[in-house]
Amino acid sequence: MVRLSNEEMLSEVKSWGRSEGDLIWWAETDGIGADYFSFDKKKVFALWGDYPDALTPEQKAIFDRENPYWADFFKRK
Repeated sequence: MVRLSNEEMLSEVKSWGRSEGDLIWWAETDGIGADYFSFDKKKVFALWGDYPDALTPEQKAIFDRENPYWADFFKRK
C-alpha cells in the first residue's frame, strides 16, 4: 500500500462533513476507497492505513465511540 503524505491527502479533499455532535470530520473526495478523516481538518488520517496505530489513545477512543461499526470491523483483524 502506498502511503500518501498529509499534504497529498489534503489536496484530494473536496469538502468535509460530520454528524451533529461528533468530533471527527470525514473527507469527501473523488477517490474510490479514499476514506480520510480528521479531528481538526489539518492532520488527515487514512482509515485503511492509519487506524488504529497512527491515532493517540484519546483519538482512538473518540473514533471508536463515534464509529462503532468501524471499531468492530477492525477488532476482527
